[in-house]
Amino acid sequence: MARLSKADLEQMGEEYFRALDPERLVEVAKNLHGLAVEQLEKLEETSQTSSRPPSSDNPYHSSKRQEESADACQDGLCEQTPEPAQTPESASAGSADSPDSGKEAGKRKAGKQPGAQGKWRTQPLKAERTIEHYPQQCAACNAQLDNAQVNPAPYMGYYQFELVSEGSGFRIECQLHHYYGATCSCGHHTQAAPGKGDCSTVTGRQVQLQLKEYTLVGPMLGSFLASLSVRYRLSRAKIQEFLQDWAGIELSVGSIDRSIREAGLACRPVVEELSEQLQPADVLHLDETPWYEWGRLCWLWVATSSTIAVFFIGRRTKQMLLHIVTTAFVGWLVSDGYGAYRWYEHRQRCLAHLIRKALALAQAVEREARQLAQWLLEEMRELIHAMATAASDDPDDPGVIRLQKVALIATGSEHPKLKALAQEILNDWDAVVAFVYNPHLPVTNHQAERALRHAVIARRIGYGTRSAEGSQAYAALLSVMETCRLRGINPWTYLAQVIADRRKGLDAPPFPDSLILAS
Repeated sequence: MARLSKADLEQMGEEYFRALDPERLVEVAKNLHGLAVEQLEKLEETSQTSSRPPSSDNPYHSSKRQEESADACQDGLCEQTPEPAQTPESASAGSADSPDSGKEAGKRKAGKQPGAQGKWRTQPLKAERTIEHYPQQCAACNAQLDNAQVNPAPYMGYYQFELVSEGSGFRIECQLHHYYGATCSCGHHTQAAPGKGDCSTVTGRQVQLQLKEYTLVGPMLGSFLASLSVRYRLSRAKIQEFLQDWAGIELSVGSIDRSIREAGLACRPVVEELSEQLQPADVLHLDETPWYEWGRLCWLWVATSSTIAVFFIGRRTKQMLLHIVTTAFVGWLVSDGYGAYRWYEHRQRCLAHLIRKALALAQAVEREARQLAQWLLEEMRELIHAMATAASDDPDDPGVIRLQKVALIATGSEHPKLKALAQEILNDWDAVVAFVYNPHLPVTNHQAERALRHAVIARRIGYGTRSAEGSQAYAALLSVMETCRLRGINPWTYLAQVIADRRKGLDAPPFPDSLILAS
């Protein structure tokens, strides 16, 4: 069903309805009924039943606060109390907080201030190519408009920068999108319009982030900006400088930031799809690293299989772990020694972490501790080498028995760190030697650590993200890019397809298996 606009409804009246044949009248009635249901559902939405912020609720509708105030008035508790007389000190304090003095930094709104001089383009945009858009279906009777009478002149248009591939290189061209209207045989005039997708609502923001075709940055250029930011770790200011120096394109820092966050918003359904595909995996690598969201300590999680990588930013808790690894997952989990992982039964402990600790203790000052740590290190390395050369699932494997004996001996050491390492190995013994009885399991968690490498470098450069929306966008883009890398897919072409479809209000394209997309 085509969405009816204000211009469509203006054309509908009693005379129009009487002129329609019964079949088309039913189609028009269905469209009007769908519009009425949609508007009614929007009217009934509140912050409790949708993603709208509490500030969008109607203040005149009954709420818990109003019910409490009404009860208080009935009990005679709503009488006004006289205000205390102002002293010179209170009068001076009140004048400092008055609107006339309002120059405090905390009360100043972000962005352009009233009366400030605006900044505009120094040169008008010149279109290199014109793209025409025509309506495909009548908004009233749903008939195809292949042979409809099209208006000779467009009723609207907008400019857009888009990245275009040319042989072994690329360039950024300025496109002009024109939208036309057409008159159906039923007499209804339908106009083509830019598509709109999901909207990310943030409390307090004046202009919400919405996926839409009516924007200055095209899908492929948006994919390019996301790659410069997330994959190549360039700041918004550096991206602006790069575009101006190498492509001759002037984009504001705000437009660049909005385009990157828009790409992350478009990828959210793709991440949900990848999370579902992650659960049937036989072996799952999981790791986390500290992350900062506007100075607040969070954690960047990654769950990766042989063909999927999914990133999340949140707290370091068991609840967050259950959000990533749901009850549908029954395979093997490869992780480090974080305590939240120990609830899962089928788990392989990363031996690289234990080996690094033993290497540090092998250089200890105390001779006894140094010798025991070296012995423990050699036994772990020997066990890994024996399993790599000749797989075995013998529970009485001599390498396993020797490693356990050395760990028991090390628990009696007076060196606190060596004793703690030995106890850590014994307390998590089944996970440490799980690869002995399941030769297909990897002995390290290097796959997850490699997936986090770019994010760790980005954290050191940019100190994390600034908002929850930015964290979601960053994690979603990382998930799509890393999964494309694992599957041998061109991530930028697929990301451009996702942005283009989501801007039209369509579902994201399915994630390809291993087919390399043509650029």
